[in-house]
Amino acid sequence: MAISFSDLHTESGLRTLDEFLSGKSFVSGDVISKDDVKVFAAVSAKPGESFPNASRWYESVSAVLASRFPGKALGVKISGQAAASAPAPAAEPAKKAADDDDDDLDLFGDETEEEKKAAEEREAAAKASSKKKESGKSSVLLDVKPWDDETDMKKLEEAVRSIEMPGLLWGASKLVPVGYGIKKLQIMMTIVDDLVSVDSLIEEHLTVEPCNEYIQSCDIVAFNKI
Repeated sequence: MAISFSDLHTESGLRTLDEFLSGKSFVSGDVISKDDVKVFAAVSAKPGESFPNASRWYESVSAVLASRFPGKALGVKISGQAAASAPAPAAEPAKKAADDDDDDLDLFGDETEEEKKAAEEREAAAKASSKKKESGKSSVLLDVKPWDDETDMKKLEEAVRSIEMPGLLWGASKLVPVGYGIKKLQIMMTIVDDLVSVDSLIEEHLTVEPCNEYIQSCDIVAFNKI
């Protein structure tokens, strides 16, 4: 694995992890492994909203470990025991793989001092954050369509990103050909559910003046809770 654990305390390291996890459920694919636990121990706290893939992975690994090994400390060898309660939906791929494998899995073997320290810091951060209740967040993928092939797509994207409001964070984007020389803009955004309505964002901002000079219509391609 090409990821350096020591880098995961920095923003650049988390960005590398986030890109590495794009399209993956876990570090080694669709099944949790010892690699996931080692990386998990090297991350001091849940990655922020700027790293959606790493944040989703962190929650999945947390759910697997919490549901399958309640009360277990790092360094304890875990057998294929049943979970104390039903795991979170994000943990289902790992739970199924674990149920299909009758061999013991020592997830916490060969733990380093650095991993122990990171785990302690993560536990302290989790206890502190549990005292605060945050509004739910969602990751949304939008298709933004121009009027025709003569529309300036750079200005179209600038118009989209010019919209600012509390609870809205624009993310990565790309141009996707749709035919006849026309391209559409696909753009990610993260929203705080209680603060931002995607329908209102489209109807009251993206498809009205001044944005409608470039934008013909918008469609929600994907909407996922974080």
